[in-house]
Amino acid sequence: MSTRDQRSRRTFVKQVGAAAGAAALSSGALAAQPAQAPPQLAETPRSVHPTLNRRARGWLRFLWEKSTTPDDWSADGVPHPWWDRYTSPVVTSYGRFDLHNSSYALLVMADQTPAWREVYTRIADGLASRYPTYWGAIDWLTQIGDDPRRANYPEHVMAAIPEHLRGRYNRIGWTANGVDPWGLSRDPIGSEGNLFFRGWFNLVLGVYRYVSGDDKYERPFDVTGYGDEVFQWDQHRIAGLLERQYRERPEGPHCENTKIWFACNSAAGLGLHLYDNIHGRSAHRPVEGWIEFARDNYVGVGGDGALEWVTLYYDPIVNHKVNLGAAAGLVPAFLLLPQQPELATRIYEAAATALGWNDPRREIRADSTGLILARELGDHTALERLRAAAERQFDPRYFGEWDEKFGWWFGLNEGFPRGQRSAMQMVAEVGEGDAWQRAFDAPHRDKYDAPTVEGVDFPTLGLYQAWNDVASGVLHIGTYAAAPDRRGLETSWNVTGLPDPAQVFILCDGEPFRRFDVTGPDAIRIDGTVDLRHYQIFTGYRGSGERPAQARRGERPPRAAAGTASTAMAAAAGSQVRAPAAGRARDATSSIVPSSSTCPCCPA
Repeated sequence: MSTRDQRSRRTFVKQVGAAAGAAALSSGALAAQPAQAPPQLAETPRSVHPTLNRRARGWLRFLWEKSTTPDDWSADGVPHPWWDRYTSPVVTSYGRFDLHNSSYALLVMADQTPAWREVYTRIADGLASRYPTYWGAIDWLTQIGDDPRRANYPEHVMAAIPEHLRGRYNRIGWTANGVDPWGLSRDPIGSEGNLFFRGWFNLVLGVYRYVSGDDKYERPFDVTGYGDEVFQWDQHRIAGLLERQYRERPEGPHCENTKIWFACNSAAGLGLHLYDNIHGRSAHRPVEGWIEFARDNYVGVGGDGALEWVTLYYDPIVNHKVNLGAAAGLVPAFLLLPQQPELATRIYEAAATALGWNDPRREIRADSTGLILARELGDHTALERLRAAAERQFDPRYFGEWDEKFGWWFGLNEGFPRGQRSAMQMVAEVGEGDAWQRAFDAPHRDKYDAPTVEGVDFPTLGLYQAWNDVASGVLHIGTYAAAPDRRGLETSWNVTGLPDPAQVFILCDGEPFRRFDVTGPDAIRIDGTVDLRHYQIFTGYRGSGERPAQARRGERPPRAAAGTASTAMAAAAGSQVRAPAAGRARDATSSIVPSSSTCPCCPA
């Protein structure tokens, strides 16, 4: 792929490069405009096969800019300010949360265009390669021992700490590397705590492996540790460590030392779920035991079967749980949905009821996670209301020199879309129905042997469609001008993996197209223009030895639709995990804020 977009990249970097952090961000840095169709861009044409809509294409362009622009995540550098280190200060205000959130929509987008992997591979590599760095693990590498400020926390932070522990207990977000009984762990992966680093990292590595088909991270790579000591890991070893820790700890591994988070464990389980579906392994099996533990101990169900609360985190050292109202379970539900749809659906139902999404008389606030779940579970009333609320409240905009990029700005008056939040909102913009759940089945593993588009001059030319229809033996390719100022220029790209290139026939916008040449035993080169075009490439490909994704798609286990999980949840509430930790967790003291939909210590 060419990087001939240096002019736009230089312009972009010059505009935002002076910003050193959230306080320095300028509302004029990118001259963002309200969301409207730029005159140069056309809507994605309708098709019976999956496509990327205009917003998804704009987000893909911005992710490309972020992930391929060099910056320095070492101890001697500072990440580019467009990597979100600002959301939820002291809790998720670290660039790695932007990295793994950005992988979510990327995974779903790659499943819409499985015959085009190279752009997703480059972006996923840009995300994965930044993770095992100093800035990726900065909290674990710098927050050593107990927080020296814990006797003087602000009142709202103290309020979330059990009264008898105030002044001698670490706030959420403080990793406390080095405290007893674990001591200092110099390796951010090979530690007892820090699950929210290695668990999400494994998920990002799984996304890279699936979208690319490349085993790069299954070979040893460097991980920056305490004092810049370097450790070597590979994905198989990380997955093996996670599997062992879940076998040993039915309550779940720690994130910050002493704190076991419902959401972080859900994410780590999701990464193992994807890993197993890619490699045909069973590393996720002990996570199923943790999910049963969570069902018994991290959600509260009343006598009528209604879910009343969810656990934010459990501290087994002091045997205390911080519980929040049912609406706070949306993030765990989002991460659990591909793994355990019944539990995820039950949590969603309780949150939707608490927040009034299906009550047309109640005013509602936009919620990215709720919007995704409503789509996935077919809750159409909530879906339409949340979508309309997002359009009103989340400030969608096109931006860039030619409005070729897209993101969500949330009224923050900054120079670029806020990374973590915009990345979550984009999941709802990509695909249809249960696209998020399907992606974790790794349904398109046949793509590695199928006809594939390569050598696209992105981001000059982009593909809104790249789909092998094995029923007809046709590869459908839709192109568009990703750089609108270059529309009409000559360009070329390749199709590889063809059964017999000599037998290929092509239609372009319904007319015979002959500007192509055979370049190898399984490849052709197509000479075209940078423009909105639809190619039907008659390849004769009818599927590899592994049945194609279209055939496997209908074989997913039946998922519980919204409104149907209450009985199953109530029946399961009495089940028990046969481990000492289960009884201890049930006997734990707790604090609860029933009206809270988010952590009271984490401002949005």
